[in-house]
Amino acid sequence: MTAVSLGLPEVPVRPIAERRVSRRIQVGPVAVGGGAPVSVQSMTTTRTSDIGATLQQIAELTASGCQIVRVACPTQDDADALATIARKSQIPVIADIHFQPKYVFAAIDAGCAAVRVNPGNIKQFDDKVKEIARAARDAGTPIRIGVNAGSLDRRLLQKYGRATPEALVESALWEASLFEEHGFRDIKISVKHNDPVVMVNAYRQLAAQCDYPLHLGVTEAGPAFQGTIKSAVAFGALLSEGIGDTIRVSLSAPPAEEVKVGIQILESLGLRQRRLEIVSCPSCGRAQVDVYKLADEVTAGLEA
Repeated sequence: MTAVSLGLPEVPVRPIAERRVSRRIQVGPVAVGGGAPVSVQSMTTTRTSDIGATLQQIAELTASGCQIVRVACPTQDDADALATIARKSQIPVIADIHFQPKYVFAAIDAGCAAVRVNPGNIKQFDDKVKEIARAARDAGTPIRIGVNAGSLDRRLLQKYGRATPEALVESALWEASLFEEHGFRDIKISVKHNDPVVMVNAYRQLAAQCDYPLHLGVTEAGPAFQGTIKSAVAFGALLSEGIGDTIRVSLSAPPAEEVKVGIQILESLGLRQRRLEIVSCPSCGRAQVDVYKLADEVTAGLEA
């Protein structure tokens, strides 16, 4: 059968703004920063030690369009599972480390594509930076310095009184400087807050003070509707200014929903090629059909 052209012009995707200039890192096969496309991340909700369940969820995330996945590693059993998960996952796996620096080394040894550390939650983290930098450099493993409002270093809370944008940025740049002292710059940074206004201001300040790639996130954004609105507002503001290299929509919902929202945000901003899009009116007294029902049926049919 010969395809018949309908004569419809192709609409090129034009980013809403020039991307911020940043250095590039490699998270497995996924390039981050340096002009690479903005990638969508999510995080598994399974116990990482349950290898089968975790790999199943990663497969579901991969099918939904997720490009990088993060897994929690709070226990030794979780650390022991990382090597198998990293090897069998179809997308790069980032190990998420809180509290125990020894799991950073376990994740690097396991072959994870990157490691996320939260310095505010790791006691004596600064004392371990030299060893972590050496191990990560030898393995070619990037580090994400993930600063969260809820786990900000006590010294900075005392200095600023609360988790202000300035406090978040100072924490992130301080930790990055410790790695820089040891010649390690394979770094990505995030400064998350549950308030989109604080979060946006923090990332703006951070973007102006460093050239590291930035991971965007509104932490603890809430249930699906609330979290989607918060994330769309914050990501839209930053990405429209060219700020942001990876994103994660944090929802109290199944991880695949995070990915769907993230992809839709990128498509809406012209940062990703748009797929088939339903254009439907909000309805009014002129409508002679049930627009709501029809739109839902078409959406369900396309997703089937």
